[in-house]
Amino acid sequence: MENILIVDDEKNYPRIIGEILQEEGYTSVTASSGMEALDILNNELIDLVLTDVKMPGMSGIQLLEKIKEINPDIPVIIMTAHGSVEKAVGAMHKGAYTFILKPFENQTLMAHIAKAISVYRIVQENSILRDAISSRYSFDHIIGKSKPMQEIYEIIKKVAPSNASALIEGESGTGKELVAKSIHYNSLRKNKPLVVVNCSAFVETLLESELFGHEKGAFTGAGAMKKGRFEISDKGTLFLDEIGELPIPLQVKLLRVLQEKMIERVGGTRSIPVDFRLIAATNKNLEDEVKKGHFREDLYYRLNVVKIVIPPLRERSEDIPLLINHFINKYTNGEHSAGNVSEIDPEAVKILCDYQWQGNVRELENTIERAVILGSGNLITPSDLPFQIRQKISTTLDLDGIPEDVGLVETLAAVEKRMIQRAMKLSGNVQTKAAQLLGIGKSGLNQKLKKFNIDN
Repeated sequence: MENILIVDDEKNYPRIIGEILQEEGYTSVTASSGMEALDILNNELIDLVLTDVKMPGMSGIQLLEKIKEINPDIPVIIMTAHGSVEKAVGAMHKGAYTFILKPFENQTLMAHIAKAISVYRIVQENSILRDAISSRYSFDHIIGKSKPMQEIYEIIKKVAPSNASALIEGESGTGKELVAKSIHYNSLRKNKPLVVVNCSAFVETLLESELFGHEKGAFTGAGAMKKGRFEISDKGTLFLDEIGELPIPLQVKLLRVLQEKMIERVGGTRSIPVDFRLIAATNKNLEDEVKKGHFREDLYYRLNVVKIVIPPLRERSEDIPLLINHFINKYTNGEHSAGNVSEIDPEAVKILCDYQWQGNVRELENTIERAVILGSGNLITPSDLPFQIRQKISTTLDLDGIPEDVGLVETLAAVEKRMIQRAMKLSGNVQTKAAQLLGIGKSGLNQKLKKFNIDN
């Protein structure tokens, strides 16, 4: 039930309005002065303020200004007599929702209040949604304990509060967009738009219109003016994914926008100021692209203020068990619930850790989702994994790279030692878990640790 604060130094108006509001299902509190109103606002939950303009001490306009300092979103409706309409209009420019002339019809007042509260609820819901999204994309939610990932966390923490451009490089499926969102939602621009454009998804002519917008009649089919992504991302962040695919002519135009912070729509002549933070991502090495003449060097240096390189999953295999558990939880809980799986067999973890993951984290996620859906019990076993992943385990050893004069015993001992070292690393030096990964008993693992002089 919404609570409305009525502020008026006249005795009858607050009482009458309070009775009307009660009939309509609202609760209300009253104040006879601006100071009293501010005291109530600081101590009670108020959904709307209805205030007179003329009051002794603090006027309704001054009260409005104070309210906006406390809560800029709360709607304020100004009540005014005919002689104060000019002041009421001025109040609109200072953030009042609307004004209503005394004396007023009850239905008119209720219509204004209902609409104002409806808008306020939407604003509140959007705020809650933004907070939820910010939490979802905090750097704490990027999964990984490996040294490269820890370094990435530190970079995000430092770069997020700034307005610096960031360039994210990494293979497809490594999580470049997740890093971009983490930067945005931990920045001062987090309450403004994050606009995503995949540069490889449009042909050049369409991409120009998508970025810059166009005026009505700029080309065949342009029946109305359209704002581009530069304008839409004003005060927020523009994320250009796969920027390595940006055609050279558009690279020139992007450079100019970054330098001048002005754009012109396609077919237009008016310069429009834009204020956005740019984050770019690519699965290419842009330094190599510059050397090949495929990417402008001046644009590269403009983008490369802060570079974040995300390593492929095969280079941080110690993160795989964490990611496995994360995806199992994701696809067995809440809206993503897809099966009864609650855990994974250590042998299956071992297979997943040994796989090369050309599709990186995205491929691993798809594999776990598939296993959760198709699994028959509450445990993911090796048989629940795709055949191509299971068979890769037998081809990960480079037998051709073993010298011809090295004997079988030496080779097997070297392989055994490396597997034990990896199992200890993956398990965080917990011998019970390491033994499970290796498929041996804890006592057997103890003997092998002593045999190979492996610290634990």
